[in-house]
Amino acid sequence: MGPVNPERPRLVRRFARRLVLGVLLVGALVVGGTSFRVWQVARYDDQKTADVVLVLGAAQYDGTPSKVLEARLRHAKNLYEERVAPYIVTTGGNQPGDTYTEASAGVRWLTENGVPQNKIIAVEKGNDTLGSLRAAAEQIHDRGWRTAVIVSDPWHSLRARTMASDVGLDAWTSPTHSGPIVQTRQTQIRYILYETAALLYYRATRAPADGAGDVGADK
Repeated sequence: MGPVNPERPRLVRRFARRLVLGVLLVGALVVGGTSFRVWQVARYDDQKTADVVLVLGAAQYDGTPSKVLEARLRHAKNLYEERVAPYIVTTGGNQPGDTYTEASAGVRWLTENGVPQNKIIAVEKGNDTLGSLRAAAEQIHDRGWRTAVIVSDPWHSLRARTMASDVGLDAWTSPTHSGPIVQTRQTQIRYILYETAALLYYRATRAPADGAGDVGADK
């Protein structure tokens, strides 16, 4: 048996350090790049015409939308009035014990604020972004439509658009820029970080991040 090369352990340690550093660098680039895209898409408002304006649900209290949901509904109403789409789709199920779903609370607010009820389609299913979009896509496709302008909060836009594409919708986003989620810099940073993690989780697993709150995080 020949003598052990004293340089070999040193080379192995050097390779291991470089490997770890490389993995950390790639991870940082992926996270940083995703965060940048979340921020970038949040700033873009695409109001080209579509078959429907699709409002993602948020909390409601006995039929009254939360401030987050109300901001989304108000923006959807404005898009409808500007003829971006001839119909509004409201989405979201309910929690145990709730009388109203998020979708029906949305219908209630919209009709009380001047949108004809026959121009609103309630999809009362889904307790996370992916579930709501799957249910909405089914009803949209059943009517022979395929395009949607998604209304949610700015930081949620990229993940919502990604999921919408995966369920077969040709979708783009027109985020609301009012409501509690966009009021302070600290809140914005918090949601950019949350959406970065949620989007990376979805891309890795094709599952919603409902364990971490998903849409419920901004309710």
